[in-house]
Amino acid sequence: MSAPADASDWAARYLGELATQRQLSPHTVEAYRRDLEELGQLAGHTDWPRLTHFDIRRFTAKLHAGGQSARSIARKLSGWRGFYAWLSRQTVLAANPVEGVRAPKRPKTLPKALPVDAAVQLMEAKVQGHPEPFELCNRAMFELLYSSGLRVSELSGLDLAYREAEAGQPASLGWLDREAGEVVVTGKGGKMRRVPVGGPAREALAAWLAVRPAARDGSAALFLSARATRITPRVVQQRLKQHALRAGSPVHVHPHVLRHSFASHLLQSSGDLRAVQELLGHASITSTQVYTSLDFQHLAAVYDRAHPRAKSK
Repeated sequence: MSAPADASDWAARYLGELATQRQLSPHTVEAYRRDLEELGQLAGHTDWPRLTHFDIRRFTAKLHAGGQSARSIARKLSGWRGFYAWLSRQTVLAANPVEGVRAPKRPKTLPKALPVDAAVQLMEAKVQGHPEPFELCNRAMFELLYSSGLRVSELSGLDLAYREAEAGQPASLGWLDREAGEVVVTGKGGKMRRVPVGGPAREALAAWLAVRPAARDGSAALFLSARATRITPRVVQQRLKQHALRAGSPVHVHPHVLRHSFASHLLQSSGDLRAVQELLGHASITSTQVYTSLDFQHLAAVYDRAHPRAKSK
């Protein structure tokens, strides 16, 4: 197969196929064009079929040093990799030079935690008049999210109490242990943990359970939707957003903000990173340590001493 005269011909043919055969949008094709144009600038006078794995790594380092984000570089590498896969069908290549080249690691970003006063104010914001059952349900859910640092999926999966597997129903993966003042949840990787429930959350749960209707789906779900079925994470997110807006919160509040606030406030007060990580049920903040193995009584003591909502008024 004859080779085009220069790199611009290769690029034009490739982009033409993206537009006609793969029917990508003009916006997407234009993004590929810009990425290939940048590759041409980095390559200089070197023919594209002659570029090597080391050249691409050098280009990646240059982009990173120039201030381009890891996300942007990853997108460019993906585009270049696809181009070279196509080019290998047009001419002879020793190898795809982009294969195995990775973008710099993206910095881990966490949602901003609410200030302690703002978190407490959000928890204490109440509706006017006599609360409806769904409002008591909301208050119990939000208090529990902040009190115990649960993931929203862990919250929605909670049962009223532990239930053995029966009649085709699996055993509980998460439940409320009212006597112990704890919730038991199964987090990522099937890791089960016990987390203390603070005083205000226990009070809110008691108020909700006093009016909780029977579940229409026959489940033992702790929290129910307006249809009296197990509540979904999406509904929890929507209700929390509406509650925060009514409470005058200046920021968008979603369940993970409360989880991050739980961790931040507890860590600020206690300084015990290992205890906080154990309560959250995930690896250490450096992502290199294994799960810590601490005595639960120690964890509960740290919680009771440090968390702003650990004790009843």
